[in-house]
Amino acid sequence: MPVNPVFGWIALSMFVFFFFLLMIGYPVAFSFAGTAILFSVIGFLVGALDTNLLRVLPNRWFGTMSDFTLLAIIFFVFMGAVFEKSGLAEQLLETIGILMGPLPGGLALAVVIVGTLLAAATGVVAATVIVMGLLSLPVMVRYGYDHKLATGVIVASGTMAQLLPPSLVLVVLADQIGVSVGDLFLGALIPGLILSGLYALYVLVIAFLQPEKAPPLPPEARTVRGWALVRRVLFVMMPPLLLIFAVLGSIFFGIASPTEAGAVGAAGAVLLTALNRNLSWQLIKEAARSTANITALVIMILFASTYFGLVFDGLGGQRYVTQLLTNLPGGYWGFIIVANIAVFLLGINLEFIEISFIAMPLFVPAAMELGVDLVWFGVMMAINLNMAFISPPVGFSLFYLQSVAPEEVETIDIHKGAIPFMFLQGAALIITILFPQTVTWLVQAAGG
Repeated sequence: MPVNPVFGWIALSMFVFFFFLLMIGYPVAFSFAGTAILFSVIGFLVGALDTNLLRVLPNRWFGTMSDFTLLAIIFFVFMGAVFEKSGLAEQLLETIGILMGPLPGGLALAVVIVGTLLAAATGVVAATVIVMGLLSLPVMVRYGYDHKLATGVIVASGTMAQLLPPSLVLVVLADQIGVSVGDLFLGALIPGLILSGLYALYVLVIAFLQPEKAPPLPPEARTVRGWALVRRVLFVMMPPLLLIFAVLGSIFFGIASPTEAGAVGAAGAVLLTALNRNLSWQLIKEAARSTANITALVIMILFASTYFGLVFDGLGGQRYVTQLLTNLPGGYWGFIIVANIAVFLLGINLEFIEISFIAMPLFVPAAMELGVDLVWFGVMMAINLNMAFISPPVGFSLFYLQSVAPEEVETIDIHKGAIPFMFLQGAALIITILFPQTVTWLVQAAGG
């Protein structure tokens, strides 16, 4: 059904006003809600909206709260918070650092490996980047690593938490796109490992061509050897790895839903902390507080964006945007290019949660009409957000690392160090676009 041009312009004005509130620093949830209230009044006055709209809204909210999948956010965030605050992440990094230390670039390789593992344990970018920055950056600086390489590998590896399951980004995207969380987890696995492999390859190439930038650890720094190192690997490194593989494996093999696996992961993280004799009420309270803050933020934005979306759709905005996107020059590929550019630009200034609630409801109807595979589309958007998150000068991961970097590491080093890894992420994005099987193969194999 064609959209009344006047109502279409009102809907677009609604989006412009929403972005204006964001740009002047108003909180996202209140920007959504305030804009929705103002434009619902305008819509009622001009006859664009039916008064039944306000009766539909509570049903939407109750439907959201009854979504069992959203519980996975709480469990995965709590699991990551326990890993971060209990010292498990620190012990993991130390052990892999000792194993990799004799190699040129070994510490940077350890950061890539641990960043990949922590991404699969925490699912939250800020936690991963800050933990990696606190633990590894001073050590890398002390042993003569180039500051740009050291900071670049930390922000890039830490930001992997946006892409690798059980990423909070993927859980939110699955809800907004309307696909299974398990399918999105499966789809993101191979692209995530490709990206991690590109980081490792880059480190090895730099260590080979410019060994002074990534020297091996000196013998006096490698104090743990022989059976002591074997015991450390068995009792420090293996339990967290087994927990991560158990959580993800139970999802991939259909043994448990993401929510059930998240509950097991949260309980397992607490159990490992107790076995390491680090468990305390203070730790549980801090982890619970972090979890409550992130969960409350997601739910507030979800509720406010639901109201915003209802008004926007009532004004015909969704149909208007879908018509624009499906009639772009180039059709299918024109839409893919525009969607990627838009999400990248949004990702420089906005958090992934905000982008998921702003952009995905606009893109998904057009994607469905054009026959785009939604799992592939979601993974592609996650890789794109990875790239935006480390893009100078305002990528969020750069600020996370800057907040914990030693004094001798300058801000310009952090920003310059991120640039090569941005290109690597761009390469991974192009691989995913040109070879959709990197996303769809595992999903189809599991479905078979």
